[in-house]
Amino acid sequence: MRDLRVNKTGLAAVFAMLVMAPSFGAIRFADDEDDKDKQAEGGKEGEEDEDADEWFALLNAEVHTGTGSILRGASILAKNGRIEEIGYDLHVPDDAEVLDAGGMRAYPGLVAISSSGLFGGTSDLENTVDPYGRSMVLALASGITTAVQGNQAGKLKRGEVTDVVASSEVFVSLTYSKGDPRGKRTLREKFDAAAEYIRAYRQWEKDVKKDKELKAPKKPSDSATLKVLRGEVRAKFRANERTDLLEIARLATRYGFRPVIEGCAEGWTVADELGRAGAYAIVTPRSRRTKDEKLTHDAGSSIENAAILHRAGVQVAIVPGTTRIDLGGIVGRDIIHLPIEAGFAVRGGLPESAAFAAITIVPARMMGLSHRIGTLEVGKDCDLIVADGDVLHYQTFVQWAVVDGKIVYDKADELFFAHIRPRPESALAPETKVDAGETAVEEPAEAAGDPDDSED
Repeated sequence: MRDLRVNKTGLAAVFAMLVMAPSFGAIRFADDEDDKDKQAEGGKEGEEDEDADEWFALLNAEVHTGTGSILRGASILAKNGRIEEIGYDLHVPDDAEVLDAGGMRAYPGLVAISSSGLFGGTSDLENTVDPYGRSMVLALASGITTAVQGNQAGKLKRGEVTDVVASSEVFVSLTYSKGDPRGKRTLREKFDAAAEYIRAYRQWEKDVKKDKELKAPKKPSDSATLKVLRGEVRAKFRANERTDLLEIARLATRYGFRPVIEGCAEGWTVADELGRAGAYAIVTPRSRRTKDEKLTHDAGSSIENAAILHRAGVQVAIVPGTTRIDLGGIVGRDIIHLPIEAGFAVRGGLPESAAFAAITIVPARMMGLSHRIGTLEVGKDCDLIVADGDVLHYQTFVQWAVVDGKIVYDKADELFFAHIRPRPESALAPETKVDAGETAVEEPAEAAGDPDDSED
């Protein structure tokens, strides 16, 4: 592997040295051999190969895969944004972008199950994303690489406007509350119609083999409940009270779907019922909900909520109190402090592994994207962060963020945090493959002197 780095300062001087100094004959432009190959094949000099693979390599990191494995001093190799290999002594292609993370930890990129303003002002991510916005930079600095805004999940691909949307429909929002008995009845009727259609359609698939003229059953008017029962999208409810949580659990059990319950403040009081229903919970560990003293049963909030739900088999995702970036709000309560909120769940008894899963793989499962993000595994998207300590510790800084195999954040290059506990000089900057129009030089072991002073 060539030890190549882009010299971002003094390019003009380097070019002059290349032209005028005969002792620099070993230095060449990175695309010389490629151009010769293209000429031999009838191509034009300087013509780029649009189909060339893009490689990225993370070296010498303590890799926390998110699956329970920790690989010390390991490397990750990605091709065209997907992880190819994780392990040791990997063969890294010459033109790979290389990040030496010696002495640091690599984690899967964090997943914010709910956010506001990270991509821009609206939920139409594909058409309104702001790839250079301050909010995106701050979110990446906190370790977030994927987030849900509105009803779309998007990658924080800083500097790009293509392939941002990871999922165009994450949830179907439904209401099922004791305060709206008519709405509850209507929703049950919609689920009944959807369930009856699915049964009729399955029977039609069998019967039509014998009678080709047989007409398919008519779809119900409500498509949302049909998608939920087909497993195409998850139903999300907003509920906190014990009674509402029980009703949602029973509704999900009756119709055979797994609900996502946002809020779930009193979930700890009915955790077993939610676990049997296969529910997902989106909780804020520091939320406070007072108990009505007239009630004889358990009620109100508890810092142990996430831990009790987890023990009951409920998969828990964590969000902070504010899902936008609020630089003027209560410190630690907005979206860029997602790891700190997870730390409060640990304080309430949630295992650290489950707290980390609550901001990575569990929200990925909720979105139906666990085959792509949430853990570091071969075949998944190369979305990762490199941190200088335990990602759940409040003193830890994210040093680099990588999305789809490209470095999109470098703490040392940003004004927000570069001045706070700067990286030691021994921590190497990422080696970079040469792009068109840039000059690559091999850095000598010692600084080169005047060529005229060198001995023959």
